[in-house]
Amino acid sequence: MPLFAWDRQAYANDWSSDGRWVIFSTLKPGTATDNDLWVVPMDGGADRKPVSYLVAPGKQQQAQFSPDGRFVAYGSDQSGTFEIYVQPFPNASDGKWMVSSGGGIEPRWSRDGKELFFFSGQTLMAVPVSVQPTFSNGAPVALFDAAIQSGYTNDSHRWQVSPDGKRFLLITNAGKDQAPPLDVVVNWQAGLKK
Repeated sequence: MPLFAWDRQAYANDWSSDGRWVIFSTLKPGTATDNDLWVVPMDGGADRKPVSYLVAPGKQQQAQFSPDGRFVAYGSDQSGTFEIYVQPFPNASDGKWMVSSGGGIEPRWSRDGKELFFFSGQTLMAVPVSVQPTFSNGAPVALFDAAIQSGYTNDSHRWQVSPDGKRFLLITNAGKDQAPPLDVVVNWQAGLKK
């Protein structure tokens, strides 16, 4: 069942914790590379109509709702380099904070909303944040280096933080420019009969 009708390429980024919103990035009209962020209300029944959340120069992508649903963290190259920004939801025009410094992609919130994680190059960073009464953040701190593909700018995530915020699941490279071996099983149905 489709979530909504859309006339151009779109990437679902996140679903709000209350289940009411899906945020997605989509190509700007007339461009093949730049993205804007849109949301679609999930309580609209069959008549779900996407609405624009954030229009800005360059690519806006990898958007993630804060656990309380009041803010959105996302990656953007509007400054010329990908950085992590946070803006209020549903009104992005109510504020804007750059959380990373020196590059950032793939933001993720801790479940308690007290930290925001992101990659800077191949280093996973953590930023202490507060969402009450409004958003504020501390300085990013390096957690660890991971053997992930550098320069990654696709609109998806290669990692996830555990609910307790202490462990991370990462998709890493299998080796130097090598894919893992692929086993192909032919005539597998004959093996079932034995």
